[in-house]
Parts: sequence; structure tokens; C-alpha cells
Amino acid sequence: MDGVILSWLLSFFLEIALVGIIVYQLMCLADLEFDYINPYDSTRRINSVVFPEFFTQGILSFLFLVTGHWFMFLLCVPYLYYNVRMYMQRQHLVDITEIFNMLNWEKKQRLVKLAYLVIFLFLTIFWLIYSVLEDDE
Repeated sequence: MDGVILSWLLSFFLEIALVGIIVYQLMCLADLEFDYINPYDSTRRINSVVFPEFFTQGILSFLFLVTGHWFMFLLCVPYLYYNVRMYMQRQHLVDITEIFNMLNWEKKQRLVKLAYLVIFLFLTIFWLIYSVLEDDE
């Protein structure tokens, strides 16, 4: 198997993991909104996957940088910058005392991340298919 195809496959699985993490966070927020879960459990669950999300996004950006996929790396930079900025301002974790006040903002933030990642996922699928078809020729 060609190294380019392997890198696209790895990036595809990393993006699927990111989408799963964001969907999990949205489900926790929806459960809190409909009062299926208490605020403590919701914030604990969301905060437990924040660092894996940041780490996975960092690995994905590094993968694109190392493999020379500059366009995809440049598309990763805003999301990576946002995560680093949130971490540096200590706003990356959900606060249990402010969760109800910030519920709409937290949902919108994760919906924007999800839309961004879905578009990014489609681009990765396109480049994966393109690389496979180019390799066959």
C-alpha cells in the first residue's frame, strides 16, 4: 500500500474519532438540557474528553504537516489555533457552576466544530479516493 494512501486513511480515522468526541459532547449537553443527567456528571463527561480532542487534533495537524499535505494543514490551523487559545485562556473546560448559563453557547460552539469537521471529513474522503484512483493508473 502506498504511503500517501496510508496517511489519508490514518487522517480519516483520526477525523472520525474527532467527530465521535464532538457528538459525545453534544449528547451530554442535550441530556443536561432535557434533564436526563445532572450538571456534575455532564461536566465531568465533557471535560474528560476535552484533552483527547485537543491531542487528536494536534496529531492530525502534525500528520498533514509531516506528509506535505499543505492545503489540509492550512485548513487545520484555525481549529488548532482555537483549541490552543481556549487552553491558554483557561476556557477549555466546562464549569459546573456556569453550565446552565453557558449551555446555548457550548452547544453552538460544538455544532460549529462538528460542521467544520464534517466538511473536513468530506475533503479527506475526496483526497483518499483521488489518491487510490491515481495509484491505480
